[in-house]
Amino acid sequence: MIQVATAEQIIQSQVSLLPVETVYFEQALGRVLAEDILADRDMPPYNRVTMDGIAISFKAYSEGLRAFNIVTTQAAGDTPITNMHPTDCVEIMTGAALPACADTIVRYEDIDINNGMANIKQDAVIKPGQNIHYKGKDKMAGQIVATANQLVTPAVISLAASVGKSALLVRQVPKVVIISSGDELVGVETVPDTFQIRTSNSYTIKAILQQFHLVADIVHIPDDAAITKSQIARCLATYDVLLLTGGISMGKFDFIPQALKDCGVEKLFHKVQQRPGKPFWFGRHPKGNLVFAFPGNPVSTFMCVYRYFLPWLQACLGIITKSVYAQLNNDYSFTPALQYFLQVRLSISASGQLLADPVTGNGSGDFANLLDTNAFMELPLERDNFTKGELFRVWPFNAILG
Repeated sequence: MIQVATAEQIIQSQVSLLPVETVYFEQALGRVLAEDILADRDMPPYNRVTMDGIAISFKAYSEGLRAFNIVTTQAAGDTPITNMHPTDCVEIMTGAALPACADTIVRYEDIDINNGMANIKQDAVIKPGQNIHYKGKDKMAGQIVATANQLVTPAVISLAASVGKSALLVRQVPKVVIISSGDELVGVETVPDTFQIRTSNSYTIKAILQQFHLVADIVHIPDDAAITKSQIARCLATYDVLLLTGGISMGKFDFIPQALKDCGVEKLFHKVQQRPGKPFWFGRHPKGNLVFAFPGNPVSTFMCVYRYFLPWLQACLGIITKSVYAQLNNDYSFTPALQYFLQVRLSISASGQLLADPVTGNGSGDFANLLDTNAFMELPLERDNFTKGELFRVWPFNAILG
């Protein structure tokens, strides 16, 4: 067996940046941006009014004028007037461009309007330049508004639309197939016999990958050596990455490792000094295909996807991630000579500290327990006892509770 850090190094050594493609911005949600988005003009592009009210010259106000003659009304999108007397004002709406002859906006709440005159109330507090979002205040033309190597979110879509960027350069995603194996597995709609279970690991992995706009295909292989070999050979000819679940332990019907060898896949490691997920297998085909073969127990598969596959995928997509650490909120002990991935429930304390409460399940087959947790806490291999208040790395997979 190899240690977790070694397994991570081997997998990360197989990272190569994925190529790019151009997509319409409305179809880019969830993809990874492969270019910086620049402002095509100043943001905002004009001195923008931020309150409904009147536009005045502050100089006239500072000299004692409190009643202004309304010369026109200007809505958002109207061409601003270019000339008015200092004793005049423009009734103006939010989003409108500031008239060249005005420099201050007084809210409707601070004025009374009678007979075409706007009278500023005595208790109003008026400051020069108030209620104006000045041209270029957010970004100047040519400045970066969204940097590359981030997921395209609704906020990125909004920025792309605002700068007229209708086509976005994004990273391609690899072609991935998820392969389950075992005669004990039946379809989701099937009523299983007492000795059978419904397949779930494949759909779990597929759902995780959809976060990255990656839609994987699903294949199931029965416990048959010849079929296993032929199906793996077919998938190697079609897909960039094979994610297998089950069939990699020491059982008589665990045909996956031999089939991979027969198909020319080089084993880079098999078995990691960890729990869950000890039988994890990883290899590479001479053509460049990668094979992640996870143990069949649901929690093992789930942990290995988050701990090993997603960091590899994110690196290939150019996503820069930071490690997350949480404070253990109770003492915990684990004595086997394995690096333990403890299921925890993360929450945020009143002081803003990320806390991790251990949740004891019933082993790597207890996938129902995942609903009550939201992260794995990676506990050091060289220790048995872990004390409340210590910080350890966590791998979140659900929303963090407040």
